Amino acid sequence: GKGGDDLTSDKVKALLRCVGKKQTELAAYLGMRPQNLATKMMRDSWHADDLIKVADFTGAKVGFFLPDGTSIFLDTAEKEGGGDNERHD
Repeated sequence: GKGGDDLTSDKVKALLRCVGKKQTELAAYLGMRPQNLATKMMRDSWHADDLIKVADFTGAKVGFFLPDGTSIFLDTAEKEGGGDNERHD
Protein backbone atom coordinates (compact mmCIF):
# COMPACT_ATOMS: atom_id res chain seq x y z
CA GLY A 1 0.00 0.00 0.00
CA LYS A 2 0.98 3.62 -0.48
CA GLY A 3 0.20 4.67 3.09
CA GLY A 4 2.83 5.91 5.53
CA ASP A 5 6.37 4.68 6.08
CA ASP A 6 6.24 1.35 4.31
CA LEU A 7 9.40 1.86 2.27
CA THR A 8 12.78 1.02 3.74
CA SER A 9 13.96 4.38 2.35
CA ASP A 10 11.37 6.17 4.50
CA LYS A 11 12.78 4.47 7.57
CA VAL A 12 16.33 5.39 6.56
CA LYS A 13 15.23 9.03 6.14
CA ALA A 14 13.50 8.94 9.52
CA LEU A 15 16.68 7.56 11.12
CA LEU A 16 18.71 10.37 9.57
CA ARG A 17 16.21 12.94 10.90
CA CYS A 18 16.39 11.41 14.38
CA VAL A 19 20.16 11.82 14.55
CA GLY A 20 20.29 15.13 12.65
CA LYS A 21 22.37 13.81 9.75
CA LYS A 22 22.03 14.68 6.07
CA GLN A 23 21.56 12.29 3.17
CA THR A 24 24.77 13.66 1.63
CA GLU A 25 26.70 12.69 4.79
CA LEU A 26 25.29 9.18 4.60
CA ALA A 27 26.28 8.98 0.92
CA ALA A 28 29.86 9.92 1.82
CA TYR A 29 29.87 7.33 4.62
CA LEU A 30 28.66 4.65 2.21
CA GLY A 31 31.30 5.73 -0.31
CA MET A 32 28.76 6.70 -2.97
CA ARG A 33 27.83 9.89 -4.76
CA PRO A 34 24.77 11.71 -3.42
CA GLN A 35 22.89 11.17 -6.68
CA ASN A 36 23.52 7.40 -6.46
CA LEU A 37 22.10 7.37 -2.95
CA ALA A 38 19.09 9.36 -4.16
CA THR A 39 18.50 6.69 -6.83
CA LYS A 40 18.84 3.95 -4.22
CA MET A 41 16.26 5.76 -2.06
CA MET A 42 13.91 6.13 -5.01
CA ARG A 43 14.19 2.47 -6.04
CA ASP A 44 14.09 1.37 -2.40
CA SER A 45 16.87 -1.10 -3.21
CA TRP A 46 18.55 -1.75 0.12
CA HIS A 47 20.70 -4.79 0.89
CA ALA A 48 21.26 -6.03 4.42
CA ASP A 49 24.87 -4.82 4.42
CA ASP A 50 23.75 -1.32 3.35
CA LEU A 51 21.32 -1.22 6.26
CA ILE A 52 23.99 -2.37 8.70
CA LYS A 53 26.18 0.51 7.48
CA VAL A 54 23.25 2.93 7.88
CA ALA A 55 22.86 1.62 11.42
CA ASP A 56 26.57 2.10 12.13
CA PHE A 57 26.39 5.63 10.72
CA THR A 58 23.44 6.60 12.92
CA GLY A 59 24.55 4.69 16.01
CA ALA A 60 21.62 2.29 15.65
CA LYS A 61 21.56 -1.49 15.40
CA VAL A 62 19.91 -3.86 12.95
CA GLY A 63 18.37 -6.85 14.63
CA PHE A 64 15.95 -9.74 14.65
CA PHE A 65 13.42 -9.72 17.45
CA LEU A 66 11.96 -13.14 18.16
CA PRO A 67 8.49 -13.75 19.63
CA ASP A 68 10.05 -15.16 22.82
CA GLY A 69 11.86 -11.87 23.47
CA THR A 70 15.26 -12.98 22.17
CA SER A 71 16.99 -10.34 20.07
CA ILE A 72 19.90 -10.98 17.75
CA PHE A 73 21.76 -7.98 16.37
CA LEU A 74 23.66 -7.75 13.11
CA ASP A 75 26.95 -5.91 13.15
CA THR A 76 29.30 -4.95 10.37
CA ALA A 77 31.68 -7.82 9.76
CA GLU A 78 34.73 -5.59 9.46
CA LYS A 79 34.84 -3.32 12.49
CA GLU A 80 37.68 -0.81 12.29
CA GLY A 81 40.32 -1.08 14.97
CA GLY A 82 39.53 -4.64 16.06
CA GLY A 83 38.75 -3.69 19.68
CA ASP A 84 35.73 -5.97 19.49
CA ASN A 85 36.37 -9.30 21.17
CA GLU A 86 32.86 -10.68 21.01
CA ARG A 87 33.06 -12.19 17.55
CA HIS A 88 30.88 -15.21 16.86
CA ASP A 89 31.89 -16.40 13.41
